[in-house]
Parts: sequence; structure tokens; C-alpha cells
Amino acid sequence: QVQLVESGGGLVQTGGSLRLSCAVSGFTFSIYRMRWYRQAPGKERQFVASISASGGSTSYTDSVKGRFTASRDNAKNTVYLQMNSLKPEDTAAYYCNVYIPPDYWGKGTLVTVSS
Repeated sequence: QVQLVESGGGLVQTGGSLRLSCAVSGFTFSIYRMRWYRQAPGKERQFVASISASGGSTSYTDSVKGRFTASRDNAKNTVYLQMNSLKPEDTAAYYCNVYIPPDYWGKGTLVTVSS
């Protein structure tokens, strides 16, 4: 049974940092690309970042480039999203995702950035 569990969200001031984690189980984590998405209130879910199976390749949506960093620890079956220089527009629920297929999603962790 595939499971993805996000953690690390919270309330932070503008310019602050948070590190999100996504612990996974039920599949061979080390061979799959992982992705982070976010969904702000009243908006559609949007892609944030992805990281290759080995961790050697990452990609980001333009609005977070230079501020967010995706990483993973294949020994711990965990993917991370380090978020620095946070802005109020980063406020959203953050979800990790794997496409096996099908798509699997965690329940999300809420990030609130106060101005």
C-alpha cells in the first residue's frame, strides 16, 4: 500500500525558512522521481519542484527558483523541500507526489507565511 506523509509545515514570517519532509512507503522509493506541488486557497494545485530518482537532477517552477531546494534520502525513503526566503504568496498546502502509475498523493502539510 503506497503511502506518502508530509510534515514540517507551519506558520513563518516573510523571509523565514521551513523544511518539509515526505516519508513514503509501499513502493521502491529509490527508482522513482518525486514531485512537490502546492495549492493555495481558491486556486488550482500547481507544480513546485521535482527530483530524479538518484537526486542528481531537480527542476523548479520559476517562482521558487533560487529559494527552494528539493533533496532526498533514499536510505530513509524520504524526500525534502527546503524553503528559504519565504513570501506570503508561498502560503499553501504542500503535497508530495509520485507517479508510478497511477499518481499517488499525500494529505499535505500547510505552510502559512505572514507578512
